[in-house]
Amino acid sequence: MIELQPFDPLSVILIAMLNPVAIGVAVLMGRASNQWQKLIVAAFASACAGSIMVWLVTFLELLPAKGIGGEAGVFVAQFLFGLIWAWIGYKWLRNPDNRAS
Repeated sequence: MIELQPFDPLSVILIAMLNPVAIGVAVLMGRASNQWQKLIVAAFASACAGSIMVWLVTFLELLPAKGIGGEAGVFVAQFLFGLIWAWIGYKWLRNPDNRAS
C-alpha cells in the first residue's frame, strides 16, 4: 500500500498521478475550456480538489501518512499532472462547437 511520507518522491508522484478526483476535474475543465490559457486554472482547480481528496482519505485513515511535508509535494505534482490531463481534455475531448474564435 502506498503511504504518504515526508520525503518519498515515488509515493508523491504516484498519488498525484493516479488521483481520480484530480484527473476528473482536470479533464472535465480542460474539455470545457475554449482557450488554452484556461488550462492553468483547470490544473490549479484539479490540484485543489485532489488535495482535498487526499486530506479526506488521510483523515479517514484509508491512506497512512507519516510526518509532514509530503502534502505540498502532492499539491505541486497534482498541478503539473493536472496541466497534462487538462491539455488532453482540451486537445482531444473537446466539443467541436466549443472552439475559440
